[in-house]
Amino acid sequence: MTSANDGHQERDVNQEHKAKMVRINEAADRKLAKATIEKGLVIVHTGAGKGKSTAAFGMAIRALGQGMKVGIVQFIKGAIPTGEAAFFAKLDLPVEMHTLGEGFTWKTQDRERDIATAEKGWQKAVELMRDPSFDMVILDELNIATKYDYVSITRVIEELKQKRQMLHVVLTGRNASPELIEIADLVSEMKVIKHPYGHGVKPQRGVEF
Repeated sequence: MTSANDGHQERDVNQEHKAKMVRINEAADRKLAKATIEKGLVIVHTGAGKGKSTAAFGMAIRALGQGMKVGIVQFIKGAIPTGEAAFFAKLDLPVEMHTLGEGFTWKTQDRERDIATAEKGWQKAVELMRDPSFDMVILDELNIATKYDYVSITRVIEELKQKRQMLHVVLTGRNASPELIEIADLVSEMKVIKHPYGHGVKPQRGVEF
């Protein structure tokens, strides 16, 4: 049975909640009112946790839903077929995907070959970024290629600084360089809390690939 006092407490909680939400809404509105710049963003997904590429492909889907054209270059992946490549291949959408990697560098074990492969990927990336028909270009695992100096971070930074005003560029991979983080508009870090590898679960179809 609910007492009158319980009813008063419930109304007090609801009123406090409403007052708090009003304050949050007003603060959000003030912040939004100050955001008047419209530009293409340099977006970085980095960190040791899973989800960097997954988040980038989510952005690709969002952009495609807005009628934008998306270009994707995968620098390290390519040793096995992936669900995202199969997905985009089935659809008649304005997306162009180039999987130009040969697998993780500890698998190839050939630095000169890795450099040559990464260079092909970078040339394709530059081609897409300079093509005015693209609204978003995703450079998947480029951070790995720059970490091992397969692609010079100086070249990457110079190209990003010269990109078209409204082009969005998304770069993924752990160990993003400080130089890249410095010029980026948005940087998100994925952190490992728990991973199935830690208790012996192998890569799962539809989750890892």
